[in-house]
Amino acid sequence: MGSLTLERVTGTNFAYNNVRFETFLGDMIRLGRRRIELWAIAPHFSIPEASAQDVTALKRQLQEREMVLHCLTPEQIMYPVNLASEIPWIRDSSIKMFSKAADIASELEGNMLFLTPGRGFEDADPAEAWNRSIDGTRQVVDYAASRGIRCVVECLQRSESNLVYSLEGLKRFISEVNHENLTAALDTPAMAAAGDSIEDYVNVFGDRLSHVHLVDGSPSGHLAWGDGSLPLGHYLRVLNDAGYTGMMSFEIFGARYASDPGAAHERSLTAVRAALEGLPAAIGARLG
Repeated sequence: MGSLTLERVTGTNFAYNNVRFETFLGDMIRLGRRRIELWAIAPHFSIPEASAQDVTALKRQLQEREMVLHCLTPEQIMYPVNLASEIPWIRDSSIKMFSKAADIASELEGNMLFLTPGRGFEDADPAEAWNRSIDGTRQVVDYAASRGIRCVVECLQRSESNLVYSLEGLKRFISEVNHENLTAALDTPAMAAAGDSIEDYVNVFGDRLSHVHLVDGSPSGHLAWGDGSLPLGHYLRVLNDAGYTGMMSFEIFGARYASDPGAAHERSLTAVRAALEGLPAAIGARLG
């Protein structure tokens, strides 16, 4: 039996791209989030443009607030970042970007780098894109290991990737990369949209399940808890019973959260606290 608590929920800036980075940091302090998953995207922190001075400044901002980086998640869906691309400059620059991200995560004394498999053209052979993604991912994961940074990869939704969009695809992908430094992340809307279950994830990956994007959906979407229809209490009970030891983050997106992302984050924390209070092994589950 596990003992999930609110301490296992990171702070995240996923819903904060329309407000200042300092506003995000202030909200996380107010909500008691000291470990963060940083979505590295302009205007907050763009990895391709980041200088050594930018990294130093970010490190100082975190240290001044007694915050630590847990996971660095480069933007890799909207930007031209694609490890599977058949266009050489896109694939090469993507490998370089992820390698730079590993350097930055190491400089910030972080733990984890978040990856996605990319996608191939819909009118091309997906097997070729798959092989490019396997090779590029292996290069990134191997380099990150040399910097002391663990890597995780998640299943995307079919609209985001034609390579890995189910648990079986994710299992095969991790197996073919075949590197001890790569583990699995679970994204609850992607899991639900694919028709997979959280029991499947914990049974297939066991202790190699190391990160969770815990958000509501209907079933897709990336919603604050209470705005969708996914079974939060069930998810937390299964993770708890499986002895899950990783972190969880609210990957919240959408125009409805743009003006007050802190309220969405606080509402999600409140929902998780209420769900945790129903778990037999829950201890110390509280805001603050």
